Amino acid sequence: MSGGESRPPVSVRKGRGAARNVPGRFERFHVTPFDDGWGSLDEPVSRVDTVVTADASRTILTTNDSPDIPFNRSVNPYKGCEHGCAYCFARPSHAYLDLSPGLDFESRIFSKPDAADLLRKALRKPGYRCEPLALGSNTDPYQPVERRLRITRAILEVLAEFRHPFTVVTKSNMVLRDLDLLVPMTRDGLAAVHISITTLDRTLARRMEPRAPTPQRRLEAVRGLKDAGVPVSVLVSPMIPGLNDHELDRILEAAAAAGARSAGYLMLRLPHELRVLFVEWLEAHYPSKAKKVLSRIRQMRGGRLNDARFGSRMRGRGAHAEVLRRRFEVACRRLGLDRECPDLDASRFRVPLAPGDQGRLFA
Repeated sequence: MSGGESRPPVSVRKGRGAARNVPGRFERFHVTPFDDGWGSLDEPVSRVDTVVTADASRTILTTNDSPDIPFNRSVNPYKGCEHGCAYCFARPSHAYLDLSPGLDFESRIFSKPDAADLLRKALRKPGYRCEPLALGSNTDPYQPVERRLRITRAILEVLAEFRHPFTVVTKSNMVLRDLDLLVPMTRDGLAAVHISITTLDRTLARRMEPRAPTPQRRLEAVRGLKDAGVPVSVLVSPMIPGLNDHELDRILEAAAAAGARSAGYLMLRLPHELRVLFVEWLEAHYPSKAKKVLSRIRQMRGGRLNDARFGSRMRGRGAHAEVLRRRFEVACRRLGLDRECPDLDASRFRVPLAPGDQGRLFA
């Protein structure tokens, strides 16, 4: 246990990253399970099915002013993510929907069916200033439901229409489906892809990222993108001290062999409700390592499990963080992964004629 509190053991749910629905930080009432002597805690956990609901968003562009993030605007086709990654920093965003960052985040998915139309309208606004967009900065744009709904595909078609530069961040090899759009835009300096690979250990991946494609499928995606001429970077993220940080060099070697041209990494972040969720996951799946892992995290986070300060939240501080940084830099130089990501060309942006515009040209 962490923090000195006493709570009943958490049951592992097959195919899910979270074991339960922890209360969101905006909820007025919190329910804590306890042993009442009637054996209720011993009842088998029920199956949790995924429910996808259409989201009636009126806007699609999200902006940020964080100095830690190399982009200031993004598009997210989905709220919530069925990949169910135990460490996902986006989980706390579900609290804004009056839902739990736990099981709700990975089973109550909100799609944005009007995303392409909303984006088209936003890019047509007279005052719009073109800068590269990040696609999937919060939740994965190629999570399983995308295979059926094709919202990400529709967004890429709009970006191609407007010659708008963008990057994609994903854990999924489904990105190869859209090579017909990515390849021509890459040739014009308008697209780049980042593939996230957290571990090469299939057992760890299955527990930590239960519904994401396997590490091997992600490496195949890197190879497929490279062979098609799409610049691809690998994100070795998040690094979790005492759990997957020993794999850093091996992941980078596999990424370089698959054709990645550059790499990046981030330290584990545990904002808001994610602190409880990750500790529960760690104690359920790796009880013998939990104490060491949490101690290392605190050493990198100034004695806490999370440090939200700009400048340190992405990489951590202290001796362990510094050793990891040096290992990463040395490995990238050795493997040729220290190249800069290509600059994307915002000068090619153009607003295509809308229906009816052609006639007005001759009026």
